[in-house]
Amino acid sequence: MSLISLDETTLQSAEYPVLDKLASKICGVPQHVAIAMDGNRRWATKRFMPAMFGHWKGAEVITKVVRAAASMGIKVLTLYAFSTENWNRSKNEVDELMKVFSHYLKKNLDFMLKEGVRLNCIGDLTKLPPGLQELFAKTMEATKYCESIDLVLAINYGGRDEICRAFRSIAQDLQKGLLKKEDISEDLISSYLDTAKWKDPDLFIRTSGEQRLSNFLLWQFSYTEVYITKTLWPDFDESNLLQAVLEYQKRQRRLGGA
Repeated sequence: MSLISLDETTLQSAEYPVLDKLASKICGVPQHVAIAMDGNRRWATKRFMPAMFGHWKGAEVITKVVRAAASMGIKVLTLYAFSTENWNRSKNEVDELMKVFSHYLKKNLDFMLKEGVRLNCIGDLTKLPPGLQELFAKTMEATKYCESIDLVLAINYGGRDEICRAFRSIAQDLQKGLLKKEDISEDLISSYLDTAKWKDPDLFIRTSGEQRLSNFLLWQFSYTEVYITKTLWPDFDESNLLQAVLEYQKRQRRLGGA
C-alpha cells in the first residue's frame, strides 16, 4: 500500500487545493467513513457564546468536509447529527437544532446537486417536526441520482434503537411466515438495519477527544478502525480529515484473521 507521509504542521497549513492534489494520490482510501461531530457546545463556551453558536458553526463545516471526502474517493460519509438521547437537552436547544437542520437542507441543495452528493438519513425521522420530515424527504428525492458521494445523516438515531427496530421487523416477518428461525444470521440482521444499503464503516472519526461510541452504529462498528482527534467539530477541516485517512492507511486490518 502506498502511503503519503505529512507532518502535522504541513497538514494544518496546507490550503484546500493542495490537499485536493494530495488526496488524489492516496491509495487505500476508506470507502465508508463515519464521524461523531462532537464539541460544538464546548467550542461556543470557549468563546463565551451560547451553545447554539457552536451548532450553527458546526453545520457550516459539513459542506467542506463532504467536498474533501468526495475528492479523496470516499464514497459514503455518515455523520452523527442528532441522537435519540439528544431529546434530553433543553427544549430551546432542541428547537434550535431543528432550525439548523432545516436551514442546512435549504441552503445546500444546490451544492449537493452540483457536487453529486446524494443525501440519505438513518434513524427514526417520524419523531421530527412534520415540516422537517417533508424537507428531508424532498431533499433525498431531489438528490437520489447523485453519484459522487452518499451523505448519510444520522437523525434521531441510536444504535440500540436501530437494533430494537430491526428485531421487531424480523419478529413480524417470522410471525407472517416470511422467515424461519434458521434464516437468522448476521447478514440477515444487517439487512434489517438502517444501513442495509451500505458496507460497514471502514473508519470512525470522533472529534473533541472523547473516547466512546455514544450509541452510534453499534452493530456496524465491529471491525471499524477508530481515530480520535482533540479538534472540536467546528474547527475540523479538510486537513483533519486527510490526517485521519493517512493514519487509517498505516493500519493493518486483519478483521480477526492472522
